[in-house]
Amino acid sequence: MKTRILQAGRLLPSLEARLAAAFDTVLLAEQPDPQAYLAEYGAGFEGFVTSAGVGFTAATLDRLPRLRVISSFGVGLDKLDLAAARARGIAVGYTPDVLNDCVADLAMALLLDIGRRVSEADRFVRRGAWTTPGAKSFPLARKVSGAKLGIVGFGRIGQTIARRAAGFGMDIRYHTRRPVAGAPWLHEPALVELARWCDYLVVITAGGAGTRHLVNAEVLEALGPRGFVVNVARGSVIDEAALVQALVERRIGGAGLDVFEDEPNVPRALFDLDNVVLVPHIASGTEETRQAMADRVFDNLQGFLRDGRMISPAPM
Repeated sequence: MKTRILQAGRLLPSLEARLAAAFDTVLLAEQPDPQAYLAEYGAGFEGFVTSAGVGFTAATLDRLPRLRVISSFGVGLDKLDLAAARARGIAVGYTPDVLNDCVADLAMALLLDIGRRVSEADRFVRRGAWTTPGAKSFPLARKVSGAKLGIVGFGRIGQTIARRAAGFGMDIRYHTRRPVAGAPWLHEPALVELARWCDYLVVITAGGAGTRHLVNAEVLEALGPRGFVVNVARGSVIDEAALVQALVERRIGGAGLDVFEDEPNVPRALFDLDNVVLVPHIASGTEETRQAMADRVFDNLQGFLRDGRMISPAPM
């Protein structure tokens, strides 16, 4: 008899096919009344598959009394009630490492885009401004090679970004609560001082209550009108209202944003600004990386149910 697995929402078709072949899988999102379904049938499930965007709550776990393991698609933990899982002795897996390269690649893409004004230049050409008689030349951009880069958060992805940036000859410093052992770059204990020093500030720290609005109005003011911010972490890490105001008033040079506080809702005030590049939370969005994440979700789940081990247990 197959182990019963509850799937919170839609996932990659290849992952759903593997789950359906190996387990007795039920998609909660397809139930007319998910809460009523959990109340009636929740006791039958031993495994739960979710994602960083959907997560799980203590209330959901309360309706799954026989649950042993949760496997999450994604690296974010802020929507996963790990304390509730820990209190129940439920193992939780997630998908770090396999997305490091793609997130770092997008961070560099956004950094290059806002610095060299690539998207803005594309719009300039498309609207015919380049060929308009008497039109002004496209404005000068900022150099990226050799510039000063500050990185907020210096885990796996932050260090991968640093290695990318080193290839551009950038001067690199990072901010974390404590220096990272063995890191060859300078640790800056004060975030506001890192912002004051750098030309480009890349945010890649974890989300959650502990980092909410870590990049606030004071940090943005320190970054200044010639500084740029890139966010590939979580929208909550930056005070979005302060960021919008700073961009509208040109008190910072620009921003490259993959994440937002109320996704998929993006502040309308940003839409008409040429000093902002907006992308829809796609940092891990490549075929190769999403498949690797899907494989890790399955392997974490299967490994735990088979022999009590998973490749990537969440920090509990």
